[in-house]
Amino acid sequence: MSKPDMLVRRAFATVLTYGLACMSVAVALLVTLLSRPNELVTPVFFLAIMLRAWFGGTGPGLLAALLATLAIAYYFLPPPYSLQFDPANVPHLLVFFLAAVLVSSWSAARKRAETLLRRARDAQEAKVQERTADLNQANETLRERADLLDLTHDTVFVRDLRDVITYWNHGAVERYGWPKAEAVGQVSHALLQTIFPAPLEEIHAELLGRGRWEGELVHTKRDSTQVVVASRWALQRDAQGSPLAILETNNDLTERKRAEEALQQAQTELAHVTRVLTLGELAASIAHEINQPLAAIVTNGSAGLRWLAGATPSLDDTREALQCIIDDGQRASEVITRIRALLRNTATEKGRLDLPPLVYEIVRLTQPECVRQRVTLRLEMAADLPPVWGDRVQLQQVLLNLVLNALEAMARVAQGRRALVIRARPETVDTVLVAVEDTGVGIAPEHLDQIFTAFYTTKAQGLGMGLAISRTLIEQHGGRLWAVPHDGPGATVQFTLRTAPAAG
Repeated sequence: MSKPDMLVRRAFATVLTYGLACMSVAVALLVTLLSRPNELVTPVFFLAIMLRAWFGGTGPGLLAALLATLAIAYYFLPPPYSLQFDPANVPHLLVFFLAAVLVSSWSAARKRAETLLRRARDAQEAKVQERTADLNQANETLRERADLLDLTHDTVFVRDLRDVITYWNHGAVERYGWPKAEAVGQVSHALLQTIFPAPLEEIHAELLGRGRWEGELVHTKRDSTQVVVASRWALQRDAQGSPLAILETNNDLTERKRAEEALQQAQTELAHVTRVLTLGELAASIAHEINQPLAAIVTNGSAGLRWLAGATPSLDDTREALQCIIDDGQRASEVITRIRALLRNTATEKGRLDLPPLVYEIVRLTQPECVRQRVTLRLEMAADLPPVWGDRVQLQQVLLNLVLNALEAMARVAQGRRALVIRARPETVDTVLVAVEDTGVGIAPEHLDQIFTAFYTTKAQGLGMGLAISRTLIEQHGGRLWAVPHDGPGATVQFTLRTAPAAG
């Protein structure tokens, strides 16, 4: 529509509105004149003014009030049919006019308020209907997408922001045991007795912030058995970005957890077997070390008997022989204690350990073999060495295996100096480096990685498990184990240990 046409329409509407105001007053005057003018004058005019202000607004209402005042002055105040009236009637006429103006203003304001209220209510209802339509559409879309997932064996269900289940797929029925009719409408965390890895408030905060969350949960099935699941949550939002619902998918990790535990148990048992086999290789040295105190006990016992059987028993010599017997018995007991500690198949108990005592125990255990092979053993322990975090028996097994490997490597060297060095020093702020260096046959560069592979060995009678298990044990302690070849004879095998438990 053109601008002139719009102006014409507006002018016509204004003329019509004010014309209706005049017509309303005329109708009120006619009704008053035809009724009892001496009894009812103003009520009909007030009605006309109110109606005109209600339907026309403030302007037409004021015009109707002015015309009604003039009509009353002209037709009803003496002298009739004249605008010249008694001044005594001016207050009455003024009161009528002011009342008419107030009625007109009140009626117009009331009309505007009701109009605005109706518009606001209509707008609110439209927003509510739009919001409801969005919610229904979003829920329907979510249900349609979830219906497609009903074909999978994975657990999928939808819950609202109060964690009430609104959708429960076939995989959830099979996983947890509750049919869809019983699960829908229930609070998911109460139904499944969920055990969270962190406070639920923190999980919800991450979900609202990132739109997703994932982690491991523990759920209880209908038959009261527990399952460990890898859970993934995705937040559904509407067009305005407000949260609507949560889509949760779960994969059962129970069997995998059991397999991991079984593997850990198998590794522990295999490590114990390897520990026993390693000590078996030390049988000759152990027997030699035990035979020495036993032979000394027998010798001192025989000497004591001879001193007691003489004509004049030598009590001082006998007392000294008995003390030697006691000392040799304690020395043999210490050897047996160290062997039993290494053979003990106990659960892993990590804690803070001082490395020097642990190294000294291995040195005492292998010292006879070093003497037999004419190997010079040297310790280089840093003075500022901090305690490490680990299991004593497992670390003894690793260090004993590395020392025995070094002795075997040097046993195959026909000539040359045989030297074994055990070093320990801080590497970083939170790690310690332990190294076993020898002057044996060395390690070929192409074998550096293979020697840590299970069942790979360069020994005629070896199983190829020692270094593989040693690397596994060190990695379980949060460290690493590797070999370094020398430019000259020999090689160094070293590993790192943490001074505190690894975070997480």
